[in-house]
Amino acid sequence: MISAPKGRYGRLRLFMAQLLVAALVLFEASGFAQEEDGHFEVRSASAGLIGGVYYLNAQIEYRLSQAAMEALESGVALTIELQIDVGRVRRFMPDPEVASLRQRYQLQYHALSERFVVRNVNSGEQESFPSVASALAGLGDVRGLPVLDEALLDEGRRYRIRMRAGLDVEEFPGPMRLLIFWLDEWQLVSEWYEWLLRP
Repeated sequence: MISAPKGRYGRLRLFMAQLLVAALVLFEASGFAQEEDGHFEVRSASAGLIGGVYYLNAQIEYRLSQAAMEALESGVALTIELQIDVGRVRRFMPDPEVASLRQRYQLQYHALSERFVVRNVNSGEQESFPSVASALAGLGDVRGLPVLDEALLDEGRRYRIRMRAGLDVEEFPGPMRLLIFWLDEWQLVSEWYEWLLRP
């Protein structure tokens, strides 16, 4: 039976071994040949008022980099986060933030069933798909996401709402996260998509 290393130097050796394994996995996934770049883009977004609550509808294009695809197929779960901010529009001063929402989804490949599972981290709901393309298309079709209570808005004021989507690498193990920080193919985040919201 192998026992865990003891003492400061034992823990350091364990950490360095984990770092080396993570490096090998990432550089194998990244490859030295030319690879397809990933790309996230919010194509369209709007918010409609129903029963005193604003609900978001959006279309987002998710294209994973080759490195992220290979990591996913090797069993690494990917976390995608939608960032949604609502602020009041003012002419000569910074816009004060009224509300902020972080909606998170986890995408994982289950080798036994050969299915791609998308789990809503906020609610716990999940759905499975036969391919990564269908899973990403499902993720990108946002329908009826509650984002804001109408009571938070003042009548006659103007508000802006903006959103973006990004791959959250903070969920990865420490050694892997340190390496990913230096690799461009893991920096997947869309531009902000912004529009006016009128109460």
